Amino acid sequence: MCRLQTPQLEETLKDFPLYSQDGKGKDAICRAIFVLGSARWFILEGNREGDDTIMFGIVIGLIEDEYGYVSLNELSDIELDLTAKGYGKHRVTQLTNFQPRPLKEINNIRLKHFLARFEK
Repeated sequence: MCRLQTPQLEETLKDFPLYSQDGKGKDAICRAIFVLGSARWFILEGNREGDDTIMFGIVIGLIEDEYGYVSLNELSDIELDLTAKGYGKHRVTQLTNFQPRPLKEINNIRLKHFLARFEK
């Protein structure tokens, strides 16, 4: 089993399968947030597929901020090795205290700038 797959994540995604929030923009409900350093994955929806969960959301803080799909197994396997700089190894984690809410209610400046690109 994937280290990031939890009963809580499965529960929060069960009524939000892939494509269930198409066209909702800033009103789409963010179901979970995963973090690694300054990178954030704002998960909107997902489907369990065998031993993995395929999710759709917004990633910010990497090379480019974008909408996209991500595999929970892939997120689980990411490891940033900063031991040579004295910081140890870091892995993606889920914000466990996050309560689902519309994207427009999340106080993250990079997310707000990303969403503003799609306003008319």
